[in-house]
Amino acid sequence: NQLGGCLLSASKAMKWITGSCEIILAIPFLGAAIVIGTGYSVLGLMFILHVITLILSSRDRESIYGSVLGIITSLLAWIPFVGWFLHLITGILLMVSGGQKSRYPSNHIYPQ
Repeated sequence: NQLGGCLLSASKAMKWITGSCEIILAIPFLGAAIVIGTGYSVLGLMFILHVITLILSSRDRESIYGSVLGIITSLLAWIPFVGWFLHLITGILLMVSGGQKSRYPSNHIYPQ
């Protein structure tokens, strides 16, 4: 995957994907229509995607705070207004962390 000429790790790609989905779910009325229209199952799907992103981020030694908040958001987003706020903050955090440089480049050998 490439974004702006930079090669993305799987975890960064997933942060962009889940962050984008969270931002969409934070759009007033549209997000609510999606959540209610799917019988709240989209929150279960987002939970699974956030767990996958968390595992990939942990494996790649990248930040996990966006994915952890995403998991919490998936569990609490059924609450009106709280869900909107959590979707918005989670989406922003995931996209910011997805755009940050890695602390541990994959081409570097670390001492054991």
